[in-house]
Amino acid sequence: MATNEQNKLLTQTGKNTPMGNLFRRYWIPALLSEEIPTPDCPPVRVKLLSEQLIAFRDTEGRVGLMDEFCAHRRVSLWFGRNEKNGLRCPYHGWKYDANGQCVDIPSEPTGSTFCNKVKLTAYPCVERGGVVWTYMGPPELKPPLPEFEWALVPDSHRYVSKRLQENNYLQAMEGGIDGSHVSSLHSGELNTDPLHKGTQGAQYQADLRPKFEVANSPGGMLIGARREAEPGQSYWRVTQWIMPWYTMIPPYGDHGVHGHAWVPIDDENCFAWSMTHHPTRPLTEAELHAMQNGQGMYAELIPGTYKTVANKDNDYLMDREGQKTGRYYSGVKGIGMQDASLQESMGPIVDRALERLVATDMAIVQARRRLMAAAEALPTGGEPPALDPATHHVRSASFVAASDVPLSQVEEIFKAKSGVAHTSI
Repeated sequence: MATNEQNKLLTQTGKNTPMGNLFRRYWIPALLSEEIPTPDCPPVRVKLLSEQLIAFRDTEGRVGLMDEFCAHRRVSLWFGRNEKNGLRCPYHGWKYDANGQCVDIPSEPTGSTFCNKVKLTAYPCVERGGVVWTYMGPPELKPPLPEFEWALVPDSHRYVSKRLQENNYLQAMEGGIDGSHVSSLHSGELNTDPLHKGTQGAQYQADLRPKFEVANSPGGMLIGARREAEPGQSYWRVTQWIMPWYTMIPPYGDHGVHGHAWVPIDDENCFAWSMTHHPTRPLTEAELHAMQNGQGMYAELIPGTYKTVANKDNDYLMDREGQKTGRYYSGVKGIGMQDASLQESMGPIVDRALERLVATDMAIVQARRRLMAAAEALPTGGEPPALDPATHHVRSASFVAASDVPLSQVEEIFKAKSGVAHTSI
């Protein structure tokens, strides 16, 4: 459990909160590059860490991310005209460049320099891996760019999407490092989902009593769930958790490596980013089709939005007959929506003081401790973990090993090496 005070520390991420200050020290996935596909295309509303922002791509292709509201009368710049390297407010014509600097006030007399004094809060942006990343922290402390393998492989080797999840980032992220629920919640689809069926790993998930080993890593944690396989053998699924909100899911068969980023929109909503990549080959048409159609950890989206077709307003299209027969263990179709539906069912921010945690929750407990320690150390000069891109050069893995082999003896397989395939069964 976590006390009410600890829960507030962990879940509040707005300006000048301890966790909000910590998260602003990292490069943050802000939006997909495809959301602002061409120069001078329409602007897009972006809400991050409770800040209401606007993103646009200017005439030269530069991406701007700044305060959504015009400095004059606080009109939303979503209505703005994206023209000639700037976003112009339609109310009185004030125009801002990609750095948030006001460059024109039509009503000002000739020779006026007033616009030089007007600048909206704006954050630097970089595109990598089909994602627009932003840094919202102190400019002098800006870290190097992220170097997650999925963001560096060729475009053909990668698929990235995001979906809205209507709960605090933390309960979503905790689901991503909870290796014990797979054998129950997802059991109905491990042998039918195209990104899981037919793999040796899916067959070993029937063991409902995994043994956990959790070890700190430079960037976060290595979380191993060991299940019985053949006599004298153990099936390992090892998840990487990278600060502050990344999870790398153990792969199945020759399919790619999957991962999530749980990015706070505000304290009661987050974007669940989903990333799949294969280190050594392009993703196949069948794999892409499955992901684009909401299979595996993905979800079907309402066209033109990032809201899921199955959602709390329609009870996630609950199938009670499928629940009875075991086709869908929880009655909800799709691995991604099975997770999201239960995490949203906890409420916007779960009351962790009421929890009853057990041994299989050790990774969740340690992740909370790492987050709280990093946030509390920040005011006294503590350096947040995982700012060094070298800590991103890791992978998840699934494999079978002798039952007496500890994780420490197989650490080499968790390193991301260019041109070398990941370890998976």
